[in-house]
Amino acid sequence: MIIGNASVCPLCTRPLKVCLNCRFYDKNAYHECKEDIDEPVIYKDLANFCDFFVMREGDAHSDAKTQEEARSKFLSLFDES
Repeated sequence: MIIGNASVCPLCTRPLKVCLNCRFYDKNAYHECKEDIDEPVIYKDLANFCDFFVMREGDAHSDAKTQEEARSKFLSLFDES
């Protein structure tokens, strides 16, 4: 399946070609992208025309679960009960 800027999820109808779905998206990188882009994409959750876009592999739910586990462990450090 080719992902274009008009491609949408068949379940939720949200756009697929967004920075948040891209393999090169990195919250800690310059312009939040691992590629050398000239201009930053401001809205990471909206469809765009980036030529570097490659659909990220993996399960977003497992990423959220890992983040939640890390947050829980961190907060338990300060639990004084």
